[in-house]
Amino acid sequence: MRESVLSRFLKYVTIHTQSDTSSGTTPSSDGQMHFARQLADELQQIGLHDVSVDKNGYVMATLPANGDTAAPVIGLIAHMDTSPDMSGEGVKPQIVERFNGQPIVLNPSKHIVLDPSEFPELNRYLGQDLVVTDGNTLLGADDKAGIAEIVTAAEYLLAHPELKHGKVRICFTPDEEIGQGADHFDVARFGADFAYTIDGGEIGELEFENFHAASAHITVIGRNVHPGYAKGKMRNAIHLARKLANHLPADEVPEATDGYEGFFHLIAFNGTVEKAEIEYIIRDFDEVKFSHRKEMIQAMVDDLNQQFGAGTALLQIKDQYANMRTKIEPVMHVVDRARAAMEKAGVTPLVRPIRGGTDGARLSFMGLPTPNIFAGGHYFHGRFEFVPVQSMEKAVEVIVNLVQQP
Repeated sequence: MRESVLSRFLKYVTIHTQSDTSSGTTPSSDGQMHFARQLADELQQIGLHDVSVDKNGYVMATLPANGDTAAPVIGLIAHMDTSPDMSGEGVKPQIVERFNGQPIVLNPSKHIVLDPSEFPELNRYLGQDLVVTDGNTLLGADDKAGIAEIVTAAEYLLAHPELKHGKVRICFTPDEEIGQGADHFDVARFGADFAYTIDGGEIGELEFENFHAASAHITVIGRNVHPGYAKGKMRNAIHLARKLANHLPADEVPEATDGYEGFFHLIAFNGTVEKAEIEYIIRDFDEVKFSHRKEMIQAMVDDLNQQFGAGTALLQIKDQYANMRTKIEPVMHVVDRARAAMEKAGVTPLVRPIRGGTDGARLSFMGLPTPNIFAGGHYFHGRFEFVPVQSMEKAVEVIVNLVQQP
């Protein structure tokens, strides 16, 4: 399994599949469709059935049952795109064999170093082999590690017919990183009773609850007057927008929260005297607290309009996804199955909330219960991303265990 999953992963990450929020198409980038077709060819070559790529870039395939045909149909899902947060073009992965605990120089000429003193999770993998970046791009383990693990597990199961399993459906989706991975997902056509996204982080992660999520876009309209004669006349949109931003709790931000704590995350602030725009993402696990956060933003905008006149501030709030826990709790056997598959592989399950989103959240509300399982990587979306090879091996083993009949 090791050489198979590693060689696939190293090949996949060199394909440029960064998603693009501005494209207006699905998939949002040509590279994703190219990758989809390449994956479809590979799935056919290893012997999967019903392989297809639809017009939106969704790859589907079937691993036929070789045991009880009445067993539940299990789905395995991973996404093809990489995050727009950092370039995924020209990825040049490096392998650090038998990591010894010393700082890893990713790029000598740019003095980019992956240092355990700053990234202490590295110390969990002493003696293991790590795949890292060259410091210029992200790596793409999110979620090409998940894809490599699913394909390798399917290949292994086909080569070992003595391992009995029911029908398994596989899907690779586009545009998960920009929140559109489930937009065109055909749940009925997929035909699974339940599914798993192989899209988590460190080894052992098992997640069935996530943030409630919304975005907030605030436009502040100012009034520009020559600064020499501006007293009592100028209304500086930048200052007003800054006043809005300073109204929110300073300790309820991503860098100051963890676990089940929610936050307001200021992701963009642009403006001139005449017009300023600020963008937030709003996150909370608790539905009541989530609603209160949206009300706080609305109240801030209302106060500004009362103070300076209607139309001074314009607000657009858009709900993005909801906590899938309410859809998973009635079918907790799905989580229990994943837990048992990990324990059989010698992996300690780390059941924790997802401090983010996943295709599985939306799919669960679309009628397909879909918790999330580790793919093995750390520090996604940036140049310090890495994945231990041994974690990918274990992910393959967990998938093989997961689909086998009890």
